[in-house]
Amino acid sequence: MEKIAFNDLGAQYRHLKDEIDKGIADVISDCHFISGPQTEELEKELCSYTGRKYCVSTSNGTDALLMPLMAKGIGAGDAVFVPAFTFFATAEVASFLGATPVFCDVDEDTFNMNPKSLEKQIKKVLEEGKLKPKAVIAVDLFGQPADFTEIEPLCKKYGLFLMEDAAQGFGGAIGSRKACSFGDVSATSFFPAKALGCYGDGGAIFTDDEEIYRLLVSIRVHGKGSFKYENVRIGLNARLDTLQAAILLPKLHEFDKETQHRNWAASRYAELLKDKYRVPVLKDGFFSSYGYYTLKAESEEQRSKIMDALKAAGVPTMIYYPLPLHLQKVYAPLGYREGDLPVSEKLSKTVFSLPMHGYITEDVINYICATLQNI
Repeated sequence: MEKIAFNDLGAQYRHLKDEIDKGIADVISDCHFISGPQTEELEKELCSYTGRKYCVSTSNGTDALLMPLMAKGIGAGDAVFVPAFTFFATAEVASFLGATPVFCDVDEDTFNMNPKSLEKQIKKVLEEGKLKPKAVIAVDLFGQPADFTEIEPLCKKYGLFLMEDAAQGFGGAIGSRKACSFGDVSATSFFPAKALGCYGDGGAIFTDDEEIYRLLVSIRVHGKGSFKYENVRIGLNARLDTLQAAILLPKLHEFDKETQHRNWAASRYAELLKDKYRVPVLKDGFFSSYGYYTLKAESEEQRSKIMDALKAAGVPTMIYYPLPLHLQKVYAPLGYREGDLPVSEKLSKTVFSLPMHGYITEDVINYICATLQNI
């Protein structure tokens, strides 16, 4: 068996080499490295793809989460509700502004924020009266959108600003609505490992609100006003490099075809593994871009045994995420204890992800599944 890649970016580059090389060469030839025409072209195409009115490309996915909170003036004394089972950046951006992340549990089948846990935490914050509920950041984990059919009405009910963290969700959908179209604002990441990734750091913010859009454009370049050297607010240096935009354009044009292949791969995995393993669950009416393919073991010990056997057979695996956010050392002062968010804690001890990308072959999937069946 050939060497198996967890995410084969080399195969993608070989497929798109001519377009990517030309895009890079054009940027170097034009010497327009910051805010070049490819950046504006990418933003327009991303709006068209997601169905949003406005897109602001950014230097990375974390800034894409941070900037909307800055635009809303969120800070000390404010509560920002986030899932406990996700990457650290989702909570980090709230803390960076002095706000307090309030952690919610997730659904065991979809891995995404549990709306019942969200409402429970909102009510708890209101009853305690120490923090003011301000925002919700719901994450589209592993490619499937969060349950916005329930989360959006909840946020309207309590008057909360809703942000979709679609760092892993780009390409997913609920019915006819694509990921990055939910909430007041949505954000995504173009980190190389994402389903739509560049060759460095990158991200984007989406909204239909013109006022928020104009604030984001200002914040992205040091809080600028009508021209570069007029500064009307505190901002960031958060622009997407033109080179990254040029790399993303051909990848975006190929993205639906790659997503279709990842969905085929997910179906093949499920077909071969469902009788022995706990495969991903897709909610009715939901579509996943399957940036990651994640199984659940029965226990932490069983997960270690499975991953060791796969490693011995030359199959790379990853754990997303080995420690839930509410139990991270940095958040110890918030007073969470083991047992507070049991589903997130259980998933952290039992999930593991298999190789998945837009160019994975049937032979590789068959080999991985045969190895798993023999454990």
